[in-house]
Amino acid sequence: MNLAEAIILAIVEGLTEFLPVSSTGHMVIASAIMGINSLEFTKMFTVNIQFGAILSVVVLYHKRFIQSIDFYFKLLVAFIPAAILGFLLGDFIDLLLENVIVVAINLLIGGFFLLFVEDIFKKTPNDLESINYKKGFIIGCFQCIALAPGVSRSAATIIGGMAQNLSRKAAAEFSFFLAVPTMLAAASYKFVTDLLNLKISDLLKFDLEKIQQSFAAIPVNNIQMLIVGNIAAFIVAMLAIKFFINFLTK
Repeated sequence: MNLAEAIILAIVEGLTEFLPVSSTGHMVIASAIMGINSLEFTKMFTVNIQFGAILSVVVLYHKRFIQSIDFYFKLLVAFIPAAILGFLLGDFIDLLLENVIVVAINLLIGGFFLLFVEDIFKKTPNDLESINYKKGFIIGCFQCIALAPGVSRSAATIIGGMAQNLSRKAAAEFSFFLAVPTMLAAASYKFVTDLLNLKISDLLKFDLEKIQQSFAAIPVNNIQMLIVGNIAAFIVAMLAIKFFINFLTK
């Protein structure tokens, strides 16, 4: 992967992360077109630059993130199902990331379902304050569907929110908030296991020498691409979120 390819993938990530169209699916297709989808660094890169995208949520909604502690516990409850399944099925998911056919099929199914989602879940006036732990957990279970490459995380969680009688805007905003712990965990895990070639046990043991050696072994070019990719994803994601919320509101 070169710098231009990294920027292209970052733009695709920023545009699609918070839209209900599957950012991972589109990055898989984009990387396949560029002929880099089978590279191990590409798989790690497409997950890691989601960190830049989620930072845009923190910046745009920073006032919401200093709410009550109860709000964080609800996010934690919603995060747990995908965290457990993602950890258990990590290797299988990585294999699917190379399969463009699987991604394409899931994109088509998801797009078809979105055509009828308004008829299935009628709009309701409920806002974010109506979310309790049970609703948060159910939305989190919907997020698990998005572990399959090509299934949009945003779409799954928005639909999950609408199924719990949230308005479109409230469902979308909770989806944005839930993206922060979910994408942060996924990006961190990929960075440690794929780029640093470390095991979680190495971090828990705080093997400082091994950690330092792993950082020293990272190619400078890879670090540069990750930095540029995250910055590009951050900027584009901010624009995409503003557009999407305005679109849903109208």
